Amino acid sequence: MRRDRSGSLVGHTTIQAQVGWCAEEGVARMIVTHCGTPIVAGDERKLGARLRRIGRERGVEVRIARDGEEIVLR
Repeated sequence: MRRDRSGSLVGHTTIQAQVGWCAEEGVARMIVTHCGTPIVAGDERKLGARLRRIGRERGVEVRIARDGEEIVLR
């Protein structure tokens, strides 16, 4: 992450940090949709389990989106 000319943070950050932000803001569920190489090329079962653990530790349900998946929001 870096700061732009106005001092605002820009760029990518870790999923752990993003889960923390969700927890701080009271977001109950997080779906990871823009995945980097470690997720795309990695072992989905192991990574999914790790993300769920990170989420549980912070009170956020976390999962990885799948290609073609559709979710109904109400």
